[in-house]
Amino acid sequence: MKITLLTHSKEFGKRSNTGSLVVDVLGAAAEQVRWDRMNPPATLLREIEAGGVALVYPGATDERDGDLSGIEHFIIIDGTWHEARKIHQRSPYLQNIRRVCLKPVGKSLYNLRKNQKEACLCTAECVIELLLCKGHMDEAQRLRDEFLSFIRPQGALRGQVQGH
Repeated sequence: MKITLLTHSKEFGKRSNTGSLVVDVLGAAAEQVRWDRMNPPATLLREIEAGGVALVYPGATDERDGDLSGIEHFIIIDGTWHEARKIHQRSPYLQNIRRVCLKPVGKSLYNLRKNQKEACLCTAECVIELLLCKGHMDEAQRLRDEFLSFIRPQGALRGQVQGH
């Protein structure tokens, strides 16, 4: 299984970005690719063309939404929800690939940014859900453990916990 994080340029270097955590934990199974509207990533375009790739993105989904069989490569847009919408809208190569929408059991635990959408997950939480759905339980648990260490304690306000 491969995870490609199509990452907005503003996300690189942000301490609150969980995409880098995904790459650190999953190693070669995950990559962070800088999104560039004018220069789409050639390797990713070839992989999309070859098939077996799906975009994890909310909204209208494929009729086989819950069935992840045949998908071994997932693309997740890594950025704020505003940035993600912009990337999706301005990337023609993302418009016609299979799309899946995650249906998490619980709500997001991510608490490092203000104005989080209630029903949405951060990048690391999306990857954890995918790993669980595809039966990669050990990797999902490792990423979850690292994610829980990464976020600040529940209820802490911005700036109250050193390093956040």
